[in-house]
Amino acid sequence: MSTFKAPKGTYDLTPPDSATYLAVREAIAAPLRDSGYGYIETPGFENVELFARGVGESTDIVTKEMYAFETKGGDKLALRPEGTASVLRAALEANLHKAGNLPVKLWYSGSYYRYERPQKGRYRHFSQVGAEAIGAEDPALDAELIILADQAYRSLGLRDFRILLNSLGDKECRPVYRAALQEFLRGLDLDADTLRRADINPLRVLDDKRPEVQKQLTDAPLLRDYLCDGCKAYHEEVRELVTAAGVLFEDDPKLVRGLDYYTRTTFEFVHDGLGSQSAVGGGGRYDGLSEMIGGPALPSVGWALGVDRTVLALEAEGVELDLPAATSVFAVPLGEEARRVLFAKVTELRKNGVAADFAYGGKGLKGAMKNANRSGARYTIVAGERDLAEGVVQLKDMESGEQSAIGVNEIVAELESRLG
Repeated sequence: MSTFKAPKGTYDLTPPDSATYLAVREAIAAPLRDSGYGYIETPGFENVELFARGVGESTDIVTKEMYAFETKGGDKLALRPEGTASVLRAALEANLHKAGNLPVKLWYSGSYYRYERPQKGRYRHFSQVGAEAIGAEDPALDAELIILADQAYRSLGLRDFRILLNSLGDKECRPVYRAALQEFLRGLDLDADTLRRADINPLRVLDDKRPEVQKQLTDAPLLRDYLCDGCKAYHEEVRELVTAAGVLFEDDPKLVRGLDYYTRTTFEFVHDGLGSQSAVGGGGRYDGLSEMIGGPALPSVGWALGVDRTVLALEAEGVELDLPAATSVFAVPLGEEARRVLFAKVTELRKNGVAADFAYGGKGLKGAMKNANRSGARYTIVAGERDLAEGVVQLKDMESGEQSAIGVNEIVAELESRLG
C-alpha cells in the first residue's frame, strides 16, 4: 500500500470508471463542435484579481473557497474556481474579438478547484465542460446554448433533469430592484455576515441555502416585477426560441447564480436524484464581464456542465452508457517466434485503427487467456510454433467460443472484416 492518498475532497479517475467520464465529456462537447464552437484551453491558475473582479468579491467562491497563493516572485495567483473569467481573459489577450467574426464561440474542458466541505457531488477538485459565446447580444445565442446543453444530456440518456430559467435584468433595471431588495433584507433577522453581504450584493442572499434564511425570503421582492421593457422583451424571446425547439423549462423567479457577473438570462440544470447537490450545470449572460476585467464592451453568454455530477445523474437514473470495448483483439503468443510475429501483427492492427493488446510478460496459455477475458476483447489470436510452421494462427471468437485457423498474412484483413 502507498503511504500517500488523494487529498481530501478530491478523487482519482481510474479504469474502467474513467471511460464513463470520457464518454460524458465527449457527449457534452459533440453538439458544441457541430455548432461552430472551437476548443480553448487555459492555465490551471490565474492572477487572483481576475476572479476577484469577475466572479465577485462578495461571493463565497472568492471569500471562502478559492485556493489563493503567492509565488516566490511575489505574484498573487489562484487555482481557477470556474472557467468563464479565464476563457474571456484568454480571448481578449489573443484578440479573438478583433478577427471580425463575432460572436467568438469557444468550448473548454478541464479541472477546477474550490475549498468546500466535501460531500457526494461536491468536491474540492472537479471537472467541467463549458461553452462561451463572446461578443454578441442576441436572444438566439442564449437559446442556442440552453438547447445544446439539453441535447447533450439527452444524448447520454438522461431524462429526469429540469431546466430552471430566469432573468436578472441589466444595468438599467437591476439597481431599482437592488434597492428594494436591500430594504426588504434589512428588516429580517439575519446575522452580521449576511447583512454585510446584502449591502455589497443583495442577490447573493437569495442564493443562501440555509433553511433559517430561506424561510425569511418567502415574501422577498422578485426581480421579474422590476424588469425594464428591454429585458422583458429579451427574456420573452429566449423563452419562445427554447419552447419552439421543443425544450421544456421551468420559470424560476428566485433563481440567481453564485457569480456576480450574470445579467439578463440565467439558467440552471438540476437533477432531483442527487439530493442537496442537485445542480448539474448552469450559466447565463454576462454582458459586463469584459469591462470588469479591463476589456471592451463584449456582451456574452455561456454555461458550464459538471462532469462529476452528470455521472452521478446517470447512476441515479440507472443509465449505463454503451461504451466501446477498450480492446477488440488480444494476441497470445506461445514461444519466442510467435511473440515476434504476433507483436508485429498487433502493431499493424493498431495502425489500421483496430484496438489491439498483447500478452506481455511471457505468461503461459492459461494466464494469458485470463488476461484476454479481462480485456473485453471480442477476438483472441493464439499462435505457437506448430501454428507458425503451418503459416496460420488460431482465431477465437470470445463471445461464441468458436475457433478457426487463419493465415498469418490474412490476420489484419480478416479482423477488419469481422469488426466492421
